[in-house]
Amino acid sequence: MKARIRGIFEDAGVRGWLHAVSLDDPGASVELDADVVVPLASVYKLPLLAGFSRLVDLGELDPREQVTLEPSSRTAGPTGLSMFADPVTVSLRDLALSMATVSDNAAADALLDIVGLRRLAAILESFGLRRTWVRRGTAANLRDLQRRTGADNADAALAVLADNDRTDPVGVYEAANGSAASARDLTLLLRQLWAGELLSAEQTEFVKATMHRQIFLQRVASGFPHDGVRIAGKTGTFGALRHEAAVVTLPDGAAFAIAILTLAARGDFRQPRVEAAIGEAARVAVDVLR
Repeated sequence: MKARIRGIFEDAGVRGWLHAVSLDDPGASVELDADVVVPLASVYKLPLLAGFSRLVDLGELDPREQVTLEPSSRTAGPTGLSMFADPVTVSLRDLALSMATVSDNAAADALLDIVGLRRLAAILESFGLRRTWVRRGTAANLRDLQRRTGADNADAALAVLADNDRTDPVGVYEAANGSAASARDLTLLLRQLWAGELLSAEQTEFVKATMHRQIFLQRVASGFPHDGVRIAGKTGTFGALRHEAAVVTLPDGAAFAIAILTLAARGDFRQPRVEAAIGEAARVAVDVLR
């Protein structure tokens, strides 16, 4: 099975890391280099969502608290509040919603500032995640990329990564330089969330409902093109990285936590073969576990 999944990734021109586990039988799993720690890109927003929800449970954050994000200080991005031209006032829970459903960079960085890196690290440790760390948000990640590329702005820096005629800057895809996790840690987080082991019933439902509303369906969901299959996921994209961590629930109720992390040989902005390979690998893993 490992050879088959590895072949799917090789055909798409990527290196891949995968872990899939049945939520009904955690002893049943499929894996490929599942303990390797890989840069997370926007998948870091998943542990941030869980950490925020834990602080709500502890009474340390009020999800209804309002914050105002000014255009001059909001993180750039292609979705959500990142695109808005005017000041926006929004609740903390709606920041979390926008962060997770449309991968809103501005919402994520604002929420991370409120949660705090140290507080989040302590929460993730309490969850038993030994190969997961959130070291910085998107704005800091883009600043680091600008420094490494010598570009004048974030768009120009990202264009360097997309240029296949240029060598990637040293360290840009090293796990030690940013937020990172292993595929096994991500499925552990999902499994514990779905079992209700980490959060109250109310916050567990908030996390599940939010992840089910993610709009990006070209990765894991592409392997299950049927209305009866439900996908609750969080994608991540940065340069040649294409990821998703998701829970796949079949019509009969059987559910599986899957984390697939990939690094492509090419840096193009559009990587349809990689997207399709993630879906195919997810489907193969679920077929094995059924």
